[in-house]
Amino acid sequence: MRFKSKINIPLVLRIEGFLLLLEGLFMLLVLPVTYLYHGLYTYSMPFSALITLLTGFILLIATHNHKGEKTTSHDGVFVVCISWLVLSLFGAMPYLLSKSVPNFTDGFFEALSGFTTTGATILTRIEAVPKDILFWRSMTQWMGGLIIIVFTIAILPYLSMSGMQLFVSEMNGITYDKLHPRIMHTVRRIWGIYLFFTLLETLLLYWGDMDLYDALCHSMSTVSSGGFSTRTANMGAFSNYSQVVVSVFMVLSGCNFSLLLLSLSWKSFTILKNQEFNTYLQYIMVCGIGIGLVLLFGCNFTFGSAFRESFFSTISVLTTTGFFVSDYMAWPEFLWVLLFLLMFIGACSGSTSGGVKMFRHLIFLKNSVLELKRIIHPNAVLPVKINGKAISTGGVYKNTTFIFVYFLIFILGGIILLAIGTDFETALGASVATLGNIGTGIGQVGPGGSYVAFPLFAKWLLMLLMLLGRVELFSLITLFSRGFWRN
Repeated sequence: MRFKSKINIPLVLRIEGFLLLLEGLFMLLVLPVTYLYHGLYTYSMPFSALITLLTGFILLIATHNHKGEKTTSHDGVFVVCISWLVLSLFGAMPYLLSKSVPNFTDGFFEALSGFTTTGATILTRIEAVPKDILFWRSMTQWMGGLIIIVFTIAILPYLSMSGMQLFVSEMNGITYDKLHPRIMHTVRRIWGIYLFFTLLETLLLYWGDMDLYDALCHSMSTVSSGGFSTRTANMGAFSNYSQVVVSVFMVLSGCNFSLLLLSLSWKSFTILKNQEFNTYLQYIMVCGIGIGLVLLFGCNFTFGSAFRESFFSTISVLTTTGFFVSDYMAWPEFLWVLLFLLMFIGACSGSTSGGVKMFRHLIFLKNSVLELKRIIHPNAVLPVKINGKAISTGGVYKNTTFIFVYFLIFILGGIILLAIGTDFETALGASVATLGNIGTGIGQVGPGGSYVAFPLFAKWLLMLLMLLGRVELFSLITLFSRGFWRN
């Protein structure tokens, strides 16, 4: 049987060429840092920018005849999946040319971890890495956050692959039309909020104990829910004030950016009426207060340290940012087990965070409770409702299936890591931390840990988990289906 691909390859190459041009321009923005701090390999960033820009120009010129063609859903899925790989391939060049990493696998790992906003690192002595490379490292996460906004707001809903489709089309009073009739215009307005948060956090951190360089690097990593730091001690190297500022912006970055836009546009605080957002805040408050009380009375922490560390850790894990201020693995065992469980939740749909997302958990929990009622009252019609709006049966099925597949992949990843000799805690911690785009997990990949000791095969497996988590599982899985490629 003959098959003909549905993918418009020239158009896909044109889109990748455009993305590479953007990446090259971002590399140029790093050059002032390169020449300000006089790194040992000052040619690494300009040479990487030159190669990336030339490749982008060549792809655009070669596909000039396909300018203006419209993408299909198949093109969209394919572009979404390979864009992370293409950007990471060129994004790894600065690491390799500056000799910050020993081999291609580690360079690609660091770049993909950045663009997917995972924050998993193979670096062990962060301060020894050239400052321009660390700046690029944070910038990859910031760029990844920009791409995620397009991905979750403008692409996935039309491909019926995300909880965002349900969020936008089925929740009470919120539709694409109310956001804006031209979705990309809406995306640009959301990018404005994204940029505003970055600049505001940079200013607030600069007012504290950070210099402009550290403030900007940490702001880019915070707003993107990434977690890369310029210090080995991460946020533990900075003042309590800086930790509080970062905590606030982690919470904001875990919110649905569409709802933030609607709240600002309508001046009606729409986000405060949203059930997903309220549940998100409740998780933060309950877990933050609970952990804080245990640290205060059970571990002899001071009042300020107990609640600052508990809320920071809870927010960082729940938003999948991955920052840390202390080693929570040194806390009582049930506390870090609780944080481990929070790694499966994630923040709000339409945010830059990873994980399952709060919206899907709401649907799952509500449907589970209603299923018990349906057993008692088999003839009753009991739809799952979010914000007073009934979710279709198909929507409930898609999201519960997503959760099942997510846990299945997590378990499979953990078993494979165990099979190659990884200890139990590290295997589970690395699997959930990469699949959930968190970076910091438990075991050897807990706070202050690194992924450098994993064997070559394990690193590529973890990179696959990063990619799966970032593209919402089904997008990448779809590429391996036979029907996707049939015409």
